[in-house]
Amino acid sequence: MTSSSTSPKGIALVTGASSGIGAIYADRLAKRGYDLLLVARNADRLQALATRLNAETGRTVDTLAADLNDKAGLSKVESVLRDNERITVLVNNAGVGSVASVLNSSADDMEAMINLNITALTRLTYAVAPAFAARGAGTIINISSAVGIAVEALNGVYSASKSYVLSFGHALQRDLADKGVRIQTVLPAATATEFWDVAGYAKQKESASTMSAADLVDAALAGLDLGELVTIPPLHEGDAWTRWEADRRALSSKFSNAKPAPRYGVPATQA
Repeated sequence: MTSSSTSPKGIALVTGASSGIGAIYADRLAKRGYDLLLVARNADRLQALATRLNAETGRTVDTLAADLNDKAGLSKVESVLRDNERITVLVNNAGVGSVASVLNSSADDMEAMINLNITALTRLTYAVAPAFAARGAGTIINISSAVGIAVEALNGVYSASKSYVLSFGHALQRDLADKGVRIQTVLPAATATEFWDVAGYAKQKESASTMSAADLVDAALAGLDLGELVTIPPLHEGDAWTRWEADRRALSSKFSNAKPAPRYGVPATQA
């Protein structure tokens, strides 16, 4: 697709862009003046969204149909992120979830979840981070989940995969912030998307506590504008996160002990 001119803001690449949170990110980023490269498995949905956004915003909207659980598909997207110097934003949104317990889910399904939620997100970040650092600019938005903290809420592998995204974001901040690269980790809670149909709990979309995808993304982008490193749109008590994060960092400083804690009654060995 073409527009009258390329955007000075560059291209935002959005994964999982054919529906839900990803499609709203595409809409909002186009309206903010970015050209788009939309990635998902469903080529027809992608094209329909691209046609609409191009007509509504005049921005260039290209699509790349790719299955990020397939090595060849993932490699295609990695190559684009490494080589296309116009890419200035990566939204790692693609993911899958489950509500099933360890007794009611298969290891193969859980491995596929890990491959998408962790491996693909990591590889795409590793593909673009050196390019962003070399230019001294760029933004990486990684979609985690509130269950990355409330780990008992859904499927354990899903929660653990989103805990990974949160931890990974902290490390990316350490490695990239002084190189001009912005990192934002977004933690949605229940959001009204097809996620719940795939996860096996469609009725969650009808709950009074479930946020719309539009509200989620609008709040997340407002958080980005505010300079937040971690954005939790449904958390009204923002100071609670600040305290929790401060306590976590304070606890981390207490681990450097060569001797076991006295409560274990283990005599320390001689060095």
